[in-house]
Amino acid sequence: MSQARLPAVRRRRQLLDVSLEVFAKKGFHGTSMVDVADAAGVTKPVLYQHFRSKRELYLELLEDVGQRLLEEVQKATAAAGGPRQQVASGFAAYFRFVSENESAFRLLFGGDGREADAEFADVVRRVEDAMADAVALLIEAEIDDDHRRLLAYGVVGLAEATSRHWVLTGRREPVDILSRRVADMAWGGLRGIRPEH
Repeated sequence: MSQARLPAVRRRRQLLDVSLEVFAKKGFHGTSMVDVADAAGVTKPVLYQHFRSKRELYLELLEDVGQRLLEEVQKATAAAGGPRQQVASGFAAYFRFVSENESAFRLLFGGDGREADAEFADVVRRVEDAMADAVALLIEAEIDDDHRRLLAYGVVGLAEATSRHWVLTGRREPVDILSRRVADMAWGGLRGIRPEH
C-alpha cells in the first residue's frame, strides 16, 4: 500500500491532488479519510501527519484550488497588451482552467458542503473577493472605487455562472469560442461605462 517516501512538501501536494479527485467524485460528506489514504496509496497515519482532519484537508483544498485559478488569470492578464486583450486573456485563462481542472471547478463552485457549511462558503467567498480585487485593478474608467468593485464582481460572476452552465451542458463549445463570446460581451459592457454625475 505505501508508496516510496516523498519529501513532505511533495507528499502534501500529492495528497491534495488525489483528495481533489476523491472529493469531486464523492463529495465532502461521502468521502472519508480512509478513501483519500487508499486513493493516495498511503496509510491513514501518513495522511494525518499532513492534515489533522477531513475538514482541514477540504478547507486547504478549496484555498489551493482558488489560488491556482487566481494565479492563472493574473498571469494571463499581466502578459496581455492593453485593456481589450486583458479581458480576452482573462476569460481565456479562466475557461481553460475550468476545462483542464473540471474537478477543481466543481469542488470550488459546486461542492456539496458549500451551502450547508459557513466555513466552506467563507473560503469560496474569499476566492471570489480576491478575483474581484484583481479584476477591479484592470478596469480603466473614471468611476469611484465602489462602482469599480461592483463591476468587478459582475465580471467574476459572469465567468463563474458561464462556466457552471458550460460544464453542466457538456462543454459543447471549445474554450477559444466560449472565451471569445464572453469576452466580447464583457468588453462591450466595460467600454460603455460612464462616470455618474
